[in-house]
Amino acid sequence: MSSAPAAPTLCFDLKSTQWPLVALHLRSTDLAQLQQDWQTRFGEQDDFFDQDPVLLDLTALAADESTDFPALLDWLQKQRLRPLAYKGGTQAQRLAAEAMGLVWADDARPVLAPPAAVTSAPAPAVAPSALAPPPCSALVIDKPLRSGQQVYARGRDLILTAMVNPGAEVVADGHIHIYAPLRGKAIAGARGDTSARIFARVLQAELVSIAGVYRTSDVPLPDHVRGKAAQIRLDSGELGERLLIEPLN
Repeated sequence: MSSAPAAPTLCFDLKSTQWPLVALHLRSTDLAQLQQDWQTRFGEQDDFFDQDPVLLDLTALAADESTDFPALLDWLQKQRLRPLAYKGGTQAQRLAAEAMGLVWADDARPVLAPPAAVTSAPAPAVAPSALAPPPCSALVIDKPLRSGQQVYARGRDLILTAMVNPGAEVVADGHIHIYAPLRGKAIAGARGDTSARIFARVLQAELVSIAGVYRTSDVPLPDHVRGKAAQIRLDSGELGERLLIEPLN
C-alpha cells in the first residue's frame, strides 16, 4: 500500500502585518510654501526624521491642483522621509502618484490611543519573564531653554521643570508637561498621536500644536487661560479638528 506523498515545504510564508506610517496631510503641494511651513514647524532640526516611511494624504488638495510628484518626493527624501503610499486625491493626482511607485492606501486610518480596559475581576498573576518591557521613560529637562534651543522627545513624553523662553521649541511624540512658564513653542503628538496633550503651569506660548493642528500667538489666548495653568488637547467634531485650551484647577 503506497502512502500519499508529503506536502512540499515552501520557502516562504505570507502573513498579515501592521506597519506604522507617518501620515503627511497635504493642503498644498507648492514646494516653496511647503519649505517655508516646514521651516516654521521644524526649524533647523535635521534629525527629526530618520528614514521614516510616509503616507501622503491628498484628500485636502484642490481638485484642480497639479502636483509635481518627482520634485515633491525628492524634497521629502532630503528631509529623511521615505514616501511609500498615498490616499485620496483626484484621478489625475492618483495616476501621478502611482507613476512614482506610490501604493494606493485609502483604507489607512490614523492611530488612536486604545481605550482603557474595564474589569471587575483582579488580573491573573503573570510570571516576570512573560511581562512586556516597560515603555520608554519620559525625557526630563530641568534647565531653562533659551531662544533658538530645541528639544525633541522621540517616541516618548517630555517633562520640563524650567522655563521655555520665547524663541525656544519643545517637541514630543507623546505628551508635554511644563512645570514652569511656556513662552516659546510646544508641539505634542509630533508623529500623529491625536491623544497627546500639552500641560503648562503658565501658558504664554508663541505656538502650540498637537498632531499637526496648531495655534499661534496671532490669535490671543482667552483671559481665563492666558498666563495661567492650562492644558491643551485635540477635539474632533463635525467641523473638523481643533485645539481645546482649558484651565487646570
